Amino acid sequence: MKIRLGYVAIALNIHEGSPNKTVTYKTFSQLPDDETKLYKLKSLTKKNLETTKRILIYNKAHNIALYRFTSKLVPLATHPEVIQWDYIQEFNNLYKDIGKFILGNKLRVSAHPDHFTLINTPDEKVLKASLQDLEYHVKVFEAMDLNHQDGKLVLHIGGTYGNKKVATDRFIGNFKELSPRYKNRIILENDDKSFTAKEVLEICEYLQIPMVLDIHHHWCNNNGENIRELIPFIFDTWKGEKHPPKIHASSPKDNKNIRAHADYLDLDFLMGFINDAKNHGCDFDIMIEAKKKDLALFKLMEDFKQIQKEANIDILNEATIQIN
Repeated sequence: MKIRLGYVAIALNIHEGSPNKTVTYKTFSQLPDDETKLYKLKSLTKKNLETTKRILIYNKAHNIALYRFTSKLVPLATHPEVIQWDYIQEFNNLYKDIGKFILGNKLRVSAHPDHFTLINTPDEKVLKASLQDLEYHVKVFEAMDLNHQDGKLVLHIGGTYGNKKVATDRFIGNFKELSPRYKNRIILENDDKSFTAKEVLEICEYLQIPMVLDIHHHWCNNNGENIRELIPFIFDTWKGEKHPPKIHASSPKDNKNIRAHADYLDLDFLMGFINDAKNHGCDFDIMIEAKKKDLALFKLMEDFKQIQKEANIDILNEATIQIN
């Protein structure tokens, strides 16, 4: 069983490794004129794209095959009061260069639209804004020539709004009405408060789309389900996909902040899941959602080395292990 590791957005181990350079709307609105405002947006976007390419090169050098793009590549891209500009055509060559590097090196990338992207909202204004955010993410992936298999979007189901059954039905109904450009890329994740892993699995099975299991969220939010029994069904939702199943992994920050993510990933917490998954023998990928990003990935690999004999682990490279 081969397991690959990846991380989210920022590479802390390289100089200026954040592709999240942005500007607040308040600061943006105080710029003197449209020319200055547009220059600000263009310069930040260019910097973010160039940093993303550097991060991907760094990842490749360290055999890190998984990476999640920041949703802030284009600052204020979906803000309703920001001047409209063609953030795709302006940097068309940069997008294509990034996409070519991803495909040429067989990297796996994704994005996770922000928490305000809610498909099951009862508010039409929120739904409209959510669709605009999906359009932004899809346009970026399309500019990189990443098809629906190569550029996935991770979403939560959303809120329960006082009635989980109605909220679920509204998600399914709205999802079915989405453009294929959106819904062919969407994969669903369980959350830490509203929709459990079992509930999300049922929705994924019904809609025939992949599910991302977040093991930390399951720990926070469940109805007593044994994750070991859900794993084969969750992994089965990935049949027919280009890439293997993917999970999200993080650890509670502390006993008082159980939903917050710790700086690093607790090995024992993760090994509990790995041992459960081992019975199914299916390769899978782990997106590490620890605060220390790539540093947490490297620390986890060092932790694996400490237990490799007793746990029967082979270290294949700097970001991949084999469980025997």
